[in-house]
Amino acid sequence: MKTLKTIFGTLFMTTLLFTSCDPQDNDNDSNYQITPATAQEFKNLKENALANHTQNFNFNAEDGNVTFNSANGVQININGNCLTLNGNAVTGNVEIEYVELFDKGSMLTTNKPTMGELPNGDKALLISGGEFFVEATQNGTPLDTNCGLQLIIPANLTGSPDPAMTLWEGDIDAEDNLTWDEVDPATGQGGGVFTEGDNYYGLLEGFGWSNVDRFYSDPRPKTQIQVQPPVGYHNLNSSVYLSYDGEDTGLAALDTYDGNLNIFSEHYGQIPIGLECHVIFVTEDNGVWRYAIKPVTIVANGTIVFTLGETTTGTEASLTTLINGLP
Repeated sequence: MKTLKTIFGTLFMTTLLFTSCDPQDNDNDSNYQITPATAQEFKNLKENALANHTQNFNFNAEDGNVTFNSANGVQININGNCLTLNGNAVTGNVEIEYVELFDKGSMLTTNKPTMGELPNGDKALLISGGEFFVEATQNGTPLDTNCGLQLIIPANLTGSPDPAMTLWEGDIDAEDNLTWDEVDPATGQGGGVFTEGDNYYGLLEGFGWSNVDRFYSDPRPKTQIQVQPPVGYHNLNSSVYLSYDGEDTGLAALDTYDGNLNIFSEHYGQIPIGLECHVIFVTEDNGVWRYAIKPVTIVANGTIVFTLGETTTGTEASLTTLINGLP
């Protein structure tokens, strides 16, 4: 499978190089009559992608323990007797909104990269056993649970069982950047994950985003890289991601931006020197994705530049396939 993916990725990059203009002729992006996306248009594109990954379930709170099976075979166990609204027990119909992401193409289009916070506050790449969002509502109002919930996740959705995996909770800031924080079982709050047989068992403390992850490990010296988007694009109407070659279930994001220099960076200096990866620029164009993908070997303090002439457009499905087909 890996050989087929490598061949696909090579063919894709060859096609892109031959269908794009010579980068030497693209120094002036004003030659391209493309109106940059607005922040709202780009946000709508990502929200549409998330909606396309959303599954919905319904049950009666008085039914007690209920189980739902997702499209990919994840088992979701919730106790309706534990649901509360403003501290009061819930009765009647409950709606469950559920999202599951297992591949880097889906993580990209929904803007849910796997960047975990280190003890010193820096961020580094996580390798995922699955990203999940669960929310319970009644008549549109979010509910709480006082006894948590459980996910039983087939490990073969992301490879083989990995006992190093732990549970992480997602936090989305005002700029729509998602950061993963590791759940510490020593706090006694009951959240965590363990591996048994061919499954991960995730014990979630409550609703929201969760992730089964471990940090990506690479002993090589690290560096900071910078990426310059095409003229007219910035952190509100575009994004830049890194796909590490050989890793199918992790996606890094360059989540800091210098408006004076028009530069994206991760600014933590956590990218391994010598790493072979693909740098991905994405934005919106008339309701579809505009993107460019560059194969890169990381050098110390390197800068990667994108021009409009290197970009092309495609649907969510086609972009997802391309990203998942990278080496």
